[in-house]
Amino acid sequence: MLSLRSVRRFVWGEVPDTRAERTLLLKIDWFILSYCCLMYFTNYLDRSNVSNAYVSGMKEDLHMYGTEFNKINTIFTCGYIVGMVPNNLMLQVVPPRIWFPAMQIVWGVLTFCSSAVKNVEQLYAIRFFQGLSEASTFVGTHYILGSWYKPGELGKRSGIFTSSGLIGTLFSGVLQAAVYQHLNGTNGRSGWRWLFIIDGVITLPIALYGFFVFPNTPTTTTAFYLSEEERELAVTRLQTGKDAPKKHRGVGRPTWDLAKRVLGRWRWYGCSLLFAISGETESFGSNNLMGQWLSAAGGYTVEQVDYYPSGVTAVGIVSTLVCATWTDATRERARWPVLVYMAVAVIVAAVCILVWASPTGLKFFAYYLAGASYAGQATTFAWANQICADDDQERAVVLASMNMWNNVVNAWWQLVFYPATDAPRFHKGMWAMIGIGLATLLVTFLVWYLERREKRGAARATTSEAGRVDEVIEEKERDLDEKNVDGF
Repeated sequence: MLSLRSVRRFVWGEVPDTRAERTLLLKIDWFILSYCCLMYFTNYLDRSNVSNAYVSGMKEDLHMYGTEFNKINTIFTCGYIVGMVPNNLMLQVVPPRIWFPAMQIVWGVLTFCSSAVKNVEQLYAIRFFQGLSEASTFVGTHYILGSWYKPGELGKRSGIFTSSGLIGTLFSGVLQAAVYQHLNGTNGRSGWRWLFIIDGVITLPIALYGFFVFPNTPTTTTAFYLSEEERELAVTRLQTGKDAPKKHRGVGRPTWDLAKRVLGRWRWYGCSLLFAISGETESFGSNNLMGQWLSAAGGYTVEQVDYYPSGVTAVGIVSTLVCATWTDATRERARWPVLVYMAVAVIVAAVCILVWASPTGLKFFAYYLAGASYAGQATTFAWANQICADDDQERAVVLASMNMWNNVVNAWWQLVFYPATDAPRFHKGMWAMIGIGLATLLVTFLVWYLERREKRGAARATTSEAGRVDEVIEEKERDLDEKNVDGF
């Protein structure tokens, strides 16, 4: 019969042995996860609202045509890429408690500005700077999570964090439908303009909450709710037991030594390639292909076009949480099966949609199944945190590079394979998705193999070192015995 501790371990990860550590974990769960999840919720809420606005009247009001919708997303991605490195560097200079909320206020104000645009060119400019500021959130938070949590605790928290962004996407569709129904035309404003206003109103109070409660990192925290003993425990608990003491724990300024460590190992190359490729499996959801299909096919109301694609996000949320729970519960904390699951899911979905004569119900099933692709986001970054756990500086670089290379690919991928002019069939995009699913399987195997090889090498080195220590001890004992005999 399962014990309560076993159930709790499966649901919430490793259970600390001491009461002091359980209390600490409860506090950082409450204050770190609450703010990070609310911040990421508004991040995706303010990011995905353009897709919902596009199919809810913005296209007609701004006289958009051709691939202008794709250009909005590409320009946002360019801003995101440009802002990624400066934002991560600023986290080493400015406390995260200040930088995260400051950037959130910037993108909240820009969301307000989106409600007043007169043409698509103004929206281009706003989205570039919005991408610049929103680049602070994703990698920065994964770095913070990896700084506070043990490997057995990390997958679940990464999954909850990632799911909060998906909830933002889900809520945006539901909110747009409600706004269109109740506020469209109020005070002479279209429903999609009210969506941007309401999103901005939701964003700003959460930023103020972060100023007061976010604890920075274990080595720099001055949070009022942590005692001096708890601050020390936050550092030492990551250096005991299965979590060996970390080398190069301070992040500090970049050095040639860091460059040699990063470029001289497989980790940066393998993890960057993995997310650069596997991240594109999210293209069905990130480009709102289902919404564009419903809008182009006709026969659906604006509310239905907003509501129905929410099922894709719902599948993503469930998949993310279930997969994060399962990977933390496995003995080896294997992350690779999740990437296999999502790659197979998107391949099946793409095949179903390619067969265009298939029933409408099968297309609904295919788009919803593609929501499984979101499960890989939390798992891939938890895996990278795990792989680079012995080097904080390398970990920060690897996490940032993974997100950067994915966005470099995404900047042109959607223009080439998912232009709005290809709706509703997206024939090129479906073939591209099959290819990206197969590539994900190959790169997942490569990273799994390299990680296993590194672990075997480390185990052999540890055994060899232990053998040398034993030999030294035996030699000293022999010398001591010989001296005792000579003295006698």
